[in-house]
Amino acid sequence: MKRSNDISTCVYGALETYFHDLDGEKPAAVYNMVIKSVERPMLEVVLKQAGGNQTLAAEILGINRNTLRKKLVDYKLVA
Repeated sequence: MKRSNDISTCVYGALETYFHDLDGEKPAAVYNMVIKSVERPMLEVVLKQAGGNQTLAAEILGINRNTLRKKLVDYKLVA
């Protein structure tokens, strides 16, 4: 049984609302929209949990530190 605050439940609900609110308009680039909507806050929270330590944050995320660094720069979370 999923809890109401489960991430996938939140994303599902947000997408249902998105499609409902289109009101007949054609959706576009939904994949990129969802990834960007989820990825930035995930990076912010994990980096905060890691005390700003990018090596630890990358380890928590299960990605390479260089990949994390690129994403942080892309989202303008670091200079």
